[in-house]
Amino acid sequence: MIMSLVHITRRERFSAAHKLSRADWSPERNLEVFGKCSSPNWHGHNYELWVTVKGEPSTDTGFVVDLSELGRIIHDRVIRHVDHKNIDVDVEFMKGRLSSTENLAIAIWEQLSGPISGIGCALHRIRLKETENNEVEYYG
Repeated sequence: MIMSLVHITRRERFSAAHKLSRADWSPERNLEVFGKCSSPNWHGHNYELWVTVKGEPSTDTGFVVDLSELGRIIHDRVIRHVDHKNIDVDVEFMKGRLSSTENLAIAIWEQLSGPISGIGCALHRIRLKETENNEVEYYG
């Protein structure tokens, strides 16, 4: 019997502050490159995070993954670390990285990939929406 590969996605939300700036650049250079996102007083976003996993549905349950377990992993490994936090100051897994949405998506992948493989499926995609107009997809 040939099994089917299925993708399933869990959405989570969080609010966080950050600023885009480099300490080795002048305020003028940061403003030139990063615009208002380099504000010395930070700024925030209401992010939406989609975590897509892939696998074969269980013959017992029909599930690729227990979505409650997936939600717990996402919360424990990501959401509790970023929600209502300053990404540049408070989030250990972002230390030493510029807090662009691209870098945040990569860091989230790194936080989730191992634990998700431990529950019988594979991480396929991180989709992170920063604003109504800007979002990133990362496939590892």
